Amino acid sequence: MNPLLPELGLVLWMSVAFLVVLFLLKKFAWEGIIKALNDREEFIERSLKSAEEAKAQMSDLKADNEKLLIEARKEREQILKEAKELKEKILSEAKITASEEGNRLISTARSEIDKEKNQALADIKKQVAEISLEVAEKVIRKELSDKNAHEALIASHLEEQTN
Repeated sequence: MNPLLPELGLVLWMSVAFLVVLFLLKKFAWEGIIKALNDREEFIERSLKSAEEAKAQMSDLKADNEKLLIEARKEREQILKEAKELKEKILSEAKITASEEGNRLISTARSEIDKEKNQALADIKKQVAEISLEVAEKVIRKELSDKNAHEALIASHLEEQTN
């Protein structure tokens, strides 16, 4: 007996047993197995389809996010530009206002200085006029009396005024 060559009876009984098991499986289990395989196949197809839809949604969301980021950057740049323009406008207005205020203060100071100067000149002229009148009055009084006394009086009066 050769172990590699089976006997005819053994082959026959194995074939009969195989056919009986195959018939029983087909009769009772085949439909359940096929149904389970079909259900599994449908589940896998639905899962793949759902994954594709999720991937498409993610792609759409990513595109939307990119658009929102671009829009936010543009808006940020616009806000920064407007803020810079407003800053420059405020600085320019402040410089103009400061310049005008400075010019006004300088003008006021000059007019005050001129007013004080004119007042001082008027006071000096008044004092000179009073002194001149006093000198003239004294000169006239002395002139009537003595010429030497008259000259001495003028000299002393001038000396008083210079000191």
